[in-house]
Amino acid sequence: MAGTGVSERVEGFRFRRLEKPEEFRQVAEVERSVFGPEAVGLAPSVPLQRALQDNGGLVLGAFADIYLAGFTASTLGWDGTTLYHYSLLTAVRPEYQNHRLGRQLKLAQRDEVLRLGLREVRWVLDPLLSRAAWLEIRRLGARPDRYLSHYYGQIPDAVNQGLETDRVRVVWSLDDPEVERRVGGQIPTPEDDCRRFERSSPIVETEPGESGIRVPSAVGEPTGPSAHLEIPFDLALVREHEPGALRRWRHAVRDAFRVASDLGYRVDDFAVVPSAHERRSYYFLAPAPPDPSPRAPAP
Repeated sequence: MAGTGVSERVEGFRFRRLEKPEEFRQVAEVERSVFGPEAVGLAPSVPLQRALQDNGGLVLGAFADIYLAGFTASTLGWDGTTLYHYSLLTAVRPEYQNHRLGRQLKLAQRDEVLRLGLREVRWVLDPLLSRAAWLEIRRLGARPDRYLSHYYGQIPDAVNQGLETDRVRVVWSLDDPEVERRVGGQIPTPEDDCRRFERSSPIVETEPGESGIRVPSAVGEPTGPSAHLEIPFDLALVREHEPGALRRWRHAVRDAFRVASDLGYRVDDFAVVPSAHERRSYYFLAPAPPDPSPRAPAP
């Protein structure tokens, strides 16, 4: 199985395991730069990072010289059947967030996990974050498989304040052929996205709010072979200009995921689709295929 290769790494940065205490201490600095001074310690402490690094976990960094621009940390996970890596946190300093470092950190994580002999990474994603969904679902090929309501409780940092902490669990099957295609850059074209959007049924209906930013107006049921579920194109703009809509968005998307799951639909892609003079963000969903595993006869 081919890895991502050094040639794909972003120029000017080195991607490697953190090694020294002073490197581990920079992780908290990166966390505060992203989540604000109120960050509540989502990133592992220095002793925990050392323990992870030496006992099957990973703490990987993107370095500009000796300066830590971003990191990803993960640990071994076990659900009673599958051994996998669970990604605790990936963060990139704001000044480096347009350098493709998030994607490259996840590709470095993929290489390392494959070297450990594992084939799966899992983590949780805030379903309202378009930028994260674009990277993790669209570009990396990870797929949501479970909706988790108010997963962490209240978190008073700059990113989560004022919102219930709903998450979707995503599974990244590292050697799946579709994941291979996605990490290799083979993604649907904008024309493909527009065609799929046109033949899909909406689950979340939206309308412009008082500021012109879209807010949810209704939640329906998916129908047919394809459906789309809208989320904010930029949640930060909603927070700034339509703060009263934050709760509406959270509950609409929660309800939409639940009804889609109840009807047997699952997310298989994410896209940003142009509409008139705006860009809009959508999860694409399709009915899950039948379970191929044999079932025991009823007693």
